[in-house]
Amino acid sequence: MAARSLRKRFNQRSNSINLQHNQMASSSPPWRLTYRKASFLISAVIFVCVLLLLSISWNMRSAFGSDHRLDLVYSAEVVRVFPHDPNAFTQGLLYAGNDTFFESTGLNGRSSVRKVALGTGKVEAIHEMQHSFFGEGLTLLGEKLFQVTWLQNTGFIYDRNNLSQIGTFVNQMNDGWGLATDGKVIFGSDGSSTLYQLDPRTFKVILKQTVKFKGHEVHNLNELEYVNGEVWANVWQTDCIARISVTDGAVLGWLFLPYLRESLVASGARGIDVLNGIAWDREKNRIFVTGKLWPKLYEIKLHQWTPFNGDIGSLCLTRPHHF
Repeated sequence: MAARSLRKRFNQRSNSINLQHNQMASSSPPWRLTYRKASFLISAVIFVCVLLLLSISWNMRSAFGSDHRLDLVYSAEVVRVFPHDPNAFTQGLLYAGNDTFFESTGLNGRSSVRKVALGTGKVEAIHEMQHSFFGEGLTLLGEKLFQVTWLQNTGFIYDRNNLSQIGTFVNQMNDGWGLATDGKVIFGSDGSSTLYQLDPRTFKVILKQTVKFKGHEVHNLNELEYVNGEVWANVWQTDCIARISVTDGAVLGWLFLPYLRESLVASGARGIDVLNGIAWDREKNRIFVTGKLWPKLYEIKLHQWTPFNGDIGSLCLTRPHHF
């Protein structure tokens, strides 16, 4: 009986100790809960701070120009050189298939729309404009050629087969400089930083986008060409062609082609004007460029200029001109 009583007391004491231990374990002291909460809050704050720093770093890189996607600069390998009328003040150029071009020329008394053979530069057909009109951008949609004029809102429509004038339209841009098309809408420029989208049936403005490079407006947009989902634009008075997104007007990259003009001058060409005129052969994916009063037209192949040792913005961004 004594042994049983002693064992019973021992068991009761053990149970009492275990009960007290469990009660202590199930009710952690306040300082331990506070420590856990503080650890969680500190971790959360650190995580948020990291996200903010990454966001600020990204915004600063974009603002100060270290987003290299915006710094794509291309030079051009000359694939072939073709003759071009040195008296043609080229304002609009487009590839018409079968190694022929349609070209719009400017200057009062010398403005025209013409069909030109690629291989020889020979003018195969021509429509000479009245002295009062200064021819500008040109584009082809279906069987019709559309042309705008400088400092006037009058535009002309021609039959592509014989260049006869078959209609007119009112240009709703501020001026007429460049035209291009993707087959659905007509893109237009007026010498400003605005890229227009126009209804080809009414020529009413569907959309206006401000063309920008790293937040800066790209003024003096001139001759246009639609190239594989982008609009390419000569920037007047520069050796630059901007590759423009049709989605938001952002500049996707640059063609920088000073050596074309420089090589003409070095070869003895006199009186040449600026780079102007872009044409794309969709079927063979060929790019052609020329300039105002240039004696040559070039088929070119693009090469990314890496690294480009210069500030492309200072070379291609110019102050707006007003006439």
